[in-house]
Amino acid sequence: MNRREFLKATAMAGALAGIAGIMPQILDAEEGKYNVLFIAVDDLRTQLGCYGCPTAKTPNIDALAASGMVFNHAYCQQALCTPSRTSLLTSLRPDTTKVYNLTTHFRKAVPDAVALPEQFKLNGYHSQGLSKIYHPGMDDPQSWSVPHWNPSVPGYADPESLTALADKKAQMQKEGKYQSKKVLETDPKTGLPLEIQRATPVRALAWEAADVPDNALPDGVTADKAIECLQQLKDKRFFLGVGFLKPHLPFVAPKKYWDMYADTEFTLADNPFPPRDCPEVALYQWGELRSYIGMPQEGPVPKRKALQLIKGYHACASYTDAQVGKVVAELERLGLRDNTIIVLFGDHGWQLGEHGHWCKHTNFEEATRAPLIVSVPGMKNKGRKSDSLVEFVDIYPTLCDLAGIPTPKGLAGKSLRPIINDPKAKVKEVALSQYPRANKVMGHSMRTERYRYTEWAVPGEAPVGIELYDYQTDPEGNVNIAGKPENKELVAKMSKMLKDGWKSALLK
Repeated sequence: MNRREFLKATAMAGALAGIAGIMPQILDAEEGKYNVLFIAVDDLRTQLGCYGCPTAKTPNIDALAASGMVFNHAYCQQALCTPSRTSLLTSLRPDTTKVYNLTTHFRKAVPDAVALPEQFKLNGYHSQGLSKIYHPGMDDPQSWSVPHWNPSVPGYADPESLTALADKKAQMQKEGKYQSKKVLETDPKTGLPLEIQRATPVRALAWEAADVPDNALPDGVTADKAIECLQQLKDKRFFLGVGFLKPHLPFVAPKKYWDMYADTEFTLADNPFPPRDCPEVALYQWGELRSYIGMPQEGPVPKRKALQLIKGYHACASYTDAQVGKVVAELERLGLRDNTIIVLFGDHGWQLGEHGHWCKHTNFEEATRAPLIVSVPGMKNKGRKSDSLVEFVDIYPTLCDLAGIPTPKGLAGKSLRPIINDPKAKVKEVALSQYPRANKVMGHSMRTERYRYTEWAVPGEAPVGIELYDYQTDPEGNVNIAGKPENKELVAKMSKMLKDGWKSALLK
């Protein structure tokens, strides 16, 4: 029995056995119509020229946008790396995967899920992942045709930074504050780590501008590896996932990218305060940034440091933009652009002082909204932008649909093909996000065209906090109007929509 016959027999056996739910739809192992270049950018907010940011210098991503479609209102399902990437790569929401942190693998709750790269692999593609596609420590080996690859160079380039990092780790070990990574639970059949204890993060300075070449740092090495892979795969049908680490903290980029920006270009966020009447549970103390050397342990970031952080974020975005440009240029040089779908996204947004917050870890607009660009060969609406609401769970079914391979049953997302064909089309009325807090409180958040409505509650109990922001009258979301008497009926309506949305999104 050859491979195609085996896969057909397997699919038929599954159908006869009545297998339902999250199963690979393998009717044939024929390859789809297009390759897929899948570009994941860590912590990238809509700080891009193609999203109207006047200070951003991102010509390569802007050129990609000109060849594709920009989704102005794309939302992640949770503003944290592992939950966001898990929901995107499985098209299942966090309340289904039970992944709300950086230490739980989705196969603990949904062991039979077929991830996006795996679905392409099962349908005749060579599937390969480079750098951060899944979160480190949470890789999914069965997604790939060959073992996943990571860059092996340090995250800092300046010897002083590396020394400071080593000294800090040594001090933490001496004080008993450092713990090594441990595997707490494994799959008894595969040995896959399902639950881990992360190593204690050791962090040095929050930024660096060493005068080094691009490939002295991980993302430059990743771009080089992606180019090498494209050369090797040019005669195959492939799904190539390329993950870039910047602009994630620390803001480390070669000096030439810092030199692209003058200090005088930047200003602080004009709303560096929590929204008026915002419940305390919605706020976050951005401990990630505070763990870097020189950052305040409480209170706001001093103005000078805040401006340096904003410049560093821009520099790192430009550094990643250059790496994206190298990879896409090689795709074009090899004559592969006309048969390759390119999707680029930031795994969630990032706060640069808005509402007094830094990093992600909230349900605010700046954390849940992120870039999404899709470029399809021959698309008639290239260079267009869509304001339609879309979610990251939609990326999986969209790529299957566009590439011409079957879409598994049981996915939470919807194909965005109608919007790609018509930027004014809609595939959903709301975008759903969530974020956990202490004491089992979960914040479920819903974005409509006009409003963001959020309820914070222990499941099954009354809310401990409610938020409602009207972006028509309050574009920055600076005033929570949920408690105003005149909005009582609107809050009741939004609450019902939120609950109905989550019920319909969960697998039965």
